[in-house]
Amino acid sequence: MFITKKHISRRAVLRGMGVTMALPLLEAMVPARTVFAKTAGGRVRLAAIEMVHGSAGATKFGLQKNLWSPAAVGRDFDLAPTALAPLEPFRDYLTIVSNTDVRNAEAFELPEIGGDHFRSSSVFLTQSHPLQTQGSGVRAGISLDQVYARKFGQETPIPSMQLCIEAVDQAGGCSYGYSCVYTDTISWAGPNSPLPMIRDPRLAFDQLFGVGATPQERAARRAEDKSILDLISGQLSRLNQELGAADRVRLASYMDEVREIERRIQKVEAYNKSGEVREMPAAPIGVPDSFDEHVALMFDLQVLAFASDSTRVFSFKMGRDASSRVYPSSGVTTGFHPASHHGDREDRILEFNKINKYHVGMLPYFLKKLKDTPDGDSNLLDNTMVIYGSPMGDSNIHNHKRCPLFFAGKAGGNLKGGLHLKAPDGTPMANALLTAIHALGLDDVHTFGDSTDEFGLTALPGSTVA
Repeated sequence: MFITKKHISRRAVLRGMGVTMALPLLEAMVPARTVFAKTAGGRVRLAAIEMVHGSAGATKFGLQKNLWSPAAVGRDFDLAPTALAPLEPFRDYLTIVSNTDVRNAEAFELPEIGGDHFRSSSVFLTQSHPLQTQGSGVRAGISLDQVYARKFGQETPIPSMQLCIEAVDQAGGCSYGYSCVYTDTISWAGPNSPLPMIRDPRLAFDQLFGVGATPQERAARRAEDKSILDLISGQLSRLNQELGAADRVRLASYMDEVREIERRIQKVEAYNKSGEVREMPAAPIGVPDSFDEHVALMFDLQVLAFASDSTRVFSFKMGRDASSRVYPSSGVTTGFHPASHHGDREDRILEFNKINKYHVGMLPYFLKKLKDTPDGDSNLLDNTMVIYGSPMGDSNIHNHKRCPLFFAGKAGGNLKGGLHLKAPDGTPMANALLTAIHALGLDDVHTFGDSTDEFGLTALPGSTVA
């Protein structure tokens, strides 16, 4: 830890026994005569989120009823009929892109027919057609999050992190001749390099805060049932003596968040070790049975990481193709995958739409946390790009047209928000993602996946809306 009376390094950390805690941005970290806001944001943060099985809005009936995207393009759109209705409080941060296709998730050859569920996730952030194989010679493409991490990830202690909610196998073949790795991750460091995803919030917490050099040390600390804050209390006290009043408040709020997340993880672990009946007995000890609680913990960890600049890049897989998980809070008792095969019946499409809306309803918690977290004279939501989408359209027939996609956040001013953009028929989703890559500061990337051109994200084609 490097602390002086006048200036603290942006890379300053607090260290304890097996713990390394990065700090949030403080005014004391800003060089003299430097505007706090200019130091604050640094690079834009990126959170790329996939939800599988497409949307009810991609069906003929769903399009008529605007079950996914609003009827009006431009700024005067109505979210009320759509599955995006929970995002209304954040409409000024919302950029909806409708009517894009993910052609590289389709079957190219006869043996690939039927395998849509087992290759789609590998296409979402790569926009590349995966090689059909059950062996180790997998191939897709570098994913958008890793394009960004490759360029700017070395500026942070952790170049990127990959999180998920559902169980992952990471070995062997799944179905239709595809390796399970295509189903288990959305993040690819290179065409042949899929990245494992972390399901257990405890593992993500320990990775973020450098808890324990070995699994044995981490297990021993957890057995003591202490907080990591206990291990840095002396340094924390000394640091507070060096800070001004505003910085002490900001640091206290950050530490409270760390402790609250740690407490919630400990509570989950205690319950799961208690012998009580679990809904998911095979899940890791730190994984809550509750989908809502699990997702919230993963979102909280992302906000902490962004606030401390531990990493600026997350990919987050909120579902797994062909999962039959039931979401009671959605009001639907049918499993996710069976519900997605609605037989084109209007009543069942509306039921599936409830699940879509429920999943989107997880996002406001994350967006509010980002907005409420200071980042210089702004907030994290202003300086973050959130991507949410699916590589499938109408899951009932396994097609990849009119796939769900929206962006949230202002990406450091590179996205304006409050906008619905409808792409011309046949537009690749890759076009919108290529533009997103440029909004992240990667102007030297000229193509992405099967992109054919850029697709503007700040104004209607031919207009001056900004």
